[in-house]
Amino acid sequence: MNERDIFDERQEVKTSSFACTYCRERNDYEVRWMKRTKKKNLPRAMNERDRAQLEKSRDYMVRIDDMLMCKNPRCRKRFEIPTMQSIVFL
Repeated sequence: MNERDIFDERQEVKTSSFACTYCRERNDYEVRWMKRTKKKNLPRAMNERDRAQLEKSRDYMVRIDDMLMCKNPRCRKRFEIPTMQSIVFL
């Protein structure tokens, strides 16, 4: 059983506030996430192992963006997203 058989995927954009690691200026940045939610209609060809896996699964989000570009026109350097989870369970 593939994960795509169980979950619907769609992209979301969330705004978060970060400080650039080079110029230390704080701004709001848009971070892209992939939201995976359980499907309403489940596949019919499932064995007991797949059903147990399905019952344990939860909705979650995976961060797509790892790097951001500073909004300060004098800096404009790319920096890694600090102290933010890459997977969030809903």
